[in-house]
Amino acid sequence: MKLRSALPVLVCALGLVLPALAASAHARESRPVVVELFTAQGCAACPDANQQIARLADDPQVIVLTYGVDYWDYLGWEDTFAQPDFVARQRAYLQAQGQRNLITPQIIIQGKQAMSAASAIALDQVVEVGRQTDHPPHIEFRETGDRVGVGSGQMPQGGAEVVAVRYTPGLRTVQVRSGDNRGRAVSHINVVRNVKRLGDWTGRPALYALPVDVREATDNGDAILVMLQSKVDRRILASAPL
Repeated sequence: MKLRSALPVLVCALGLVLPALAASAHARESRPVVVELFTAQGCAACPDANQQIARLADDPQVIVLTYGVDYWDYLGWEDTFAQPDFVARQRAYLQAQGQRNLITPQIIIQGKQAMSAASAIALDQVVEVGRQTDHPPHIEFRETGDRVGVGSGQMPQGGAEVVAVRYTPGLRTVQVRSGDNRGRAVSHINVVRNVKRLGDWTGRPALYALPVDVREATDNGDAILVMLQSKVDRRILASAPL
């Protein structure tokens, strides 16, 4: 569908363990593959992608994150999970991968592989490639829950940053009452609530403070994923769930 020019064009991290944390932290040795889905309740093609991604969430080695975007709201339904920050995150991926147009639904595997739509077999193959990350830095949480440490490793060109993603685990279903999905019950898996930048990573061991709302997330039934991500090409170098 072509939209008027004022709107975007739419198509419907393991080095040394931190010595100071070794005795007081839970090390995360697993390497979860992060699958990010950018979707919209007002996008006719998105419900099917939502269901496809939900299937991956059953794999303990995969962490699925669903971001609602708001650029389909003009069709008459205001997405209940969308935030401008999520569109900005999608645009950062777009820029890193040399794409011109925003696409929904869009699947990003480990911050480096973008897909607009895929069969279950193809998606599984891409996820398997995402598991093949060599020597990502350790990410460790202090038992007090107020800080997270990232170990040493090779810093990518352009630098890297540490971010914390807060999301609500499980399925959330919304009854859409207008727009292209009018009358449909649209389900979302692991809905993202916010993304907080914790600071830069230079390749050396460092500690990062967790904001209060991040620390209190689990008390409210939410979950936290901390990711080490390249600033330029947006690759996810390491990730660990709190």
